[in-house]
Amino acid sequence: MDQVLIIGIGLIGLVFIMLMWGASRYKRCPSDKILVIYGRTGSGSAKCLAGGADFVWPVIQDYEYLDLTPISIDVDLQGALSKQNIRVSVPSRFTVGISNQEGVMLNAAERLLGKSQDQIRDIAKDIIFGQLRLVVATMDIEEINADRDKFLSNVSTNVGAELRKIGLSLINVNVTDIQDESGYIEALGKEAAAKAINDAKMSVAEKNRDGSIGQANANKDERIQVSDANAGASIGEAEAEAKSIDGANLAKIKIAQSNAERQVKEAESLRLATAAEKIQKAKALEEAYLAEKEAEEARAAREMATRQADTIVQAQIDKEKLVIDAEAEAEQIRALAKGEADAIFMKKEAEAKGMYEILSKQAEGFDRIVKAAGGNSKDAVLMLIADKLEELVATQVEAIKNIKIDKVTVWEGGNKEGEGNSTSKFVSGLYKSVPPLNDLFNMAGMDLPQYLGNKNTPENGNEKDEIVEVKELPKSDKKE
Repeated sequence: MDQVLIIGIGLIGLVFIMLMWGASRYKRCPSDKILVIYGRTGSGSAKCLAGGADFVWPVIQDYEYLDLTPISIDVDLQGALSKQNIRVSVPSRFTVGISNQEGVMLNAAERLLGKSQDQIRDIAKDIIFGQLRLVVATMDIEEINADRDKFLSNVSTNVGAELRKIGLSLINVNVTDIQDESGYIEALGKEAAAKAINDAKMSVAEKNRDGSIGQANANKDERIQVSDANAGASIGEAEAEAKSIDGANLAKIKIAQSNAERQVKEAESLRLATAAEKIQKAKALEEAYLAEKEAEEARAAREMATRQADTIVQAQIDKEKLVIDAEAEAEQIRALAKGEADAIFMKKEAEAKGMYEILSKQAEGFDRIVKAAGGNSKDAVLMLIADKLEELVATQVEAIKNIKIDKVTVWEGGNKEGEGNSTSKFVSGLYKSVPPLNDLFNMAGMDLPQYLGNKNTPENGNEKDEIVEVKELPKSDKKE
């Protein structure tokens, strides 16, 4: 039971906390401020409320206020060129404030949110200076000085349109004084004063004249009326009756004329009111269309900037990817080349080491052979040749081994003294075609040992190889 009670109390506390949290996120907008909810609003860059309240979702939304307090700006415009190229000074005071109109509030939220009143004053002051110079440049000095309403209307139209672009509205314009460097306005004032004085004098004279004439006419009328009264006393009653009828008729005519004039004035007033209403509606539509046009242009500019940013970022990514791929490929080529170079170097180094080992072993073997021969290098060479003698003889045999002799016919014709028979000469010549061992030794710069058949011929001192004797066959034999 206690656990159920604790759980119930916990749920009630949780519900209370959730309600308090929800109440803290429900934001009310004061009458002198604009509530700006930004983040994921689902309706553009921000949601603006002039009065009322709304729920601000945590994490995905946040809020700030825009102050509607009017801002007073002193604009001391000096030396602005008028339409007549005369420099004019127009010191004035402008009163502006953040607009609470539906379309203009979003401009204020996008351009002025988070800025102080001093910063807003500086921005508005720059806009007012430029537009005020533009208005002065389109008007004559007479218009600026005499027709203040037209001047103020032009200033309100130009300045107000530019201020609405940043979310401000023009509340009031007060031009304190207008001066020019050439003194033209002062001369116009003196001329107007002189003309006023002269007109006043003429009016006084005319009034005096009218007074004298009126007095004379009054005396004349008095005399005529007295004579008429005396002469027409008899017909006074008839005339009185006729005059009363005429008076009644005249009264009726005046009443009809008054009614007609009243109807004409009412129609004229209705026409003026209708025209004014239509003009106001047209101006409101024009301002709405201008605001929509500016919003569409801003949206198009933002879309264009977004697309350009996407294109540039993608191109930059592709460029960096190409650079990275090229660097990776170059690094791979360098690694392969380094690997091949290392492999070639190791191969050549291994070959050199192998050759070095072979030559070292050969040198070591030769050194041992020389030592075995008692230090005599020639004896050591003879030992090497004796070791290779079998190979040398095999080489000599190979020279005639592959000679193909299809048939040899020997006709033995007798035997002369001092000459061998034909068979012995043939075999001896065939054997002489094999390179003699003595020649092989001579090419090596050595002498063939005596026990291998080396001998010198007494006649020419040249060395000849020993010729193997071939026994002669019987004369009656024939060999093939």
